[in-house]
Amino acid sequence: MTAPETLESLYPDMVRWRRHLHRHPELSFKEFETAKMVADLLESWGLEVRRGIAGTGVWARLEGGLPGRTVALRADMDALPIQDEKSCAYASQVPGVMHACGHDGHTAELLAVARYYSLHRDTTRGARVFLFQPGEEQLPGGARAMIAEGALEGVDVIYGVHLWSQLPCGVVATRPGPMMASPDEFELEIIGKGGHAGLPHAAVDAIAAGASLVASLQYIVSRSVNPLDAAVVTVSQFHAGTANNVIAQSCKISGTARSFTPEVRALVRSRLEEMIRHVCQMHGAQYEYRYLEGYPPLCNDEAEAARVLAAAARHLPDCKVMTAEPIMAGEDFAYYLQEKPGCFIFVGAGREGGLSAPHHHPMFDIEEPAMLIAARTLVAAADEAAGSD
Repeated sequence: MTAPETLESLYPDMVRWRRHLHRHPELSFKEFETAKMVADLLESWGLEVRRGIAGTGVWARLEGGLPGRTVALRADMDALPIQDEKSCAYASQVPGVMHACGHDGHTAELLAVARYYSLHRDTTRGARVFLFQPGEEQLPGGARAMIAEGALEGVDVIYGVHLWSQLPCGVVATRPGPMMASPDEFELEIIGKGGHAGLPHAAVDAIAAGASLVASLQYIVSRSVNPLDAAVVTVSQFHAGTANNVIAQSCKISGTARSFTPEVRALVRSRLEEMIRHVCQMHGAQYEYRYLEGYPPLCNDEAEAARVLAAAARHLPDCKVMTAEPIMAGEDFAYYLQEKPGCFIFVGAGREGGLSAPHHHPMFDIEEPAMLIAARTLVAAADEAAGSD
């Protein structure tokens, strides 16, 4: 062949694709140009392609020349509404939008994997399905719509990778069972009775009710959840008041509740609603409340997690392969794992010593060699899964 035949030789293309996407980010469910670029490349390599799945998603399939199982590989494509503050040549050119979570790298590495298989079609066992998914960053996410439109039909197993800046480049990590949490959200408006700050007895102070509630919510995890389980309740927004001499008529509070199991998730939600009701009653206030269920907990199939760890150790001897710690971030890859056995994988994309900016930060960036490690990990896992019984 005259075309590149190894993932290593495709690395310059990964960097070029990733930097183009980083300069031209698109928000959730608006990934029109990203999807066009992806679909055009896949079609040029001879893959079967469906455009517009889940709105702006791309589905592609490649049939190998040898018998085997069908393995799906997924990348997310969306960016975040954050201003890029980096000064590098590939910084975002779109005001207020940037790839602050590595999805540009996910897209680039999966494109390289698709190109690799297109060059090795005759020796590939089974089939490969490539899912370029929209909207991972915005509820309800793009995964459910991809599934509803048939993205997993005929698939036996599915894998996905997240480039993770909190791990140094050169690390591959996953774990069996729960690995990422359910990121639920809540929004609340406490409605009191406004009045003169010097006449509090004639008013119902929404700020006082809100402050009491915020303090009370801290006891959900410490006193209602089994200490051997994990959960988080975080109040992240508190807005109230208009002037120093006015008792606030209303108070708006919002935040997130996270856990790893359906049982703890239900307990936290129930206690949250009970506390809101009782605290507002105690203060004589009314309230309007909305609870938004996020993605389910991400739970890896035990056998597939073991396969990934073994395959990475066997085929990436230059990397450190380890069991990941569970984290409280959420991921809509969880929906795929409810449908098919599979595994989600962290690939370190940070600098040594923890010097990289965290995800969702204006200075976020990845160590680009991590894309090659991610691509090698996906190919190693997919090839072993396709050839197994």
